[in-house]
Amino acid sequence: MVLVDIAVVEGNPHLRSLLGWHLQQVGYQVQQIASLKQAKLSFERRQPALVVVDSDLPDGDGVELCHWLYQQRQSLILMLSARVGEKDIVNGLRAGADDYLTKPFGMQEFLARVEALGRRNRVVDAPLQLVCGPLEIDLVQRRVRYQGQYMELTPQEFSLLYVLVQAQGAPLSRSELLRRAWPDAIDNPRTIDTHVLSLRKKIEIDPRQPSIVQTVRNVGYRFNPDVLSQSIIAVPPLPLAAEQGYRNGLGTLSGKNQG
Repeated sequence: MVLVDIAVVEGNPHLRSLLGWHLQQVGYQVQQIASLKQAKLSFERRQPALVVVDSDLPDGDGVELCHWLYQQRQSLILMLSARVGEKDIVNGLRAGADDYLTKPFGMQEFLARVEALGRRNRVVDAPLQLVCGPLEIDLVQRRVRYQGQYMELTPQEFSLLYVLVQAQGAPLSRSELLRRAWPDAIDNPRTIDTHVLSLRKKIEIDPRQPSIVQTVRNVGYRFNPDVLSQSIIAVPPLPLAAEQGYRNGLGTLSGKNQG
């Protein structure tokens, strides 16, 4: 994945515009975002190659966004911060930041850091999709298809399926699924049960007797990769307009950010 698209998440409109302008001048595609809430809504549809995020956002802590992005494992992260203490820097890096730049900083240093992260991205290239037999999970466009047909999943159903498939058949507890698949902290692990039921209605022939997303008693759930060779995933054909929307990268079919 070539580092060409960058999101700047910065509450200060003047600094946000300045960073965006300089990045555009050297050839990057830039998306400017003003808040934590806007960032999560945007990144649930598609995550850029690099996210530049300030540690202090008007509606939350940038470290929280950094941690959420790291769990998705799709974007490199450059954190900007006026917090210059060693503890603050360590917290940012441990939350998932690939680099940490303290304010004030020079624009040439900022661009050099971005360029360095781009070189790292080319050397350590993350997979763009997961393939399990006829099931394909596109990690860039956040969409799923089976035997060439797209499946209509909510963003949360996508994340849940992705985490289960990534585990390669290993059972995951509800708490682990919450930690890895949910963008926000949720205290009730039973939330997983509701979304598993919804997911099963879309991918199982008989949701009452699931064979793809299996319940592991006293543990949680697991994805069963062996069953895919039997071609039993139920995928209704999409309307032509909906399929075209996916090809154009418009995100989920319903346009709703359900969870």
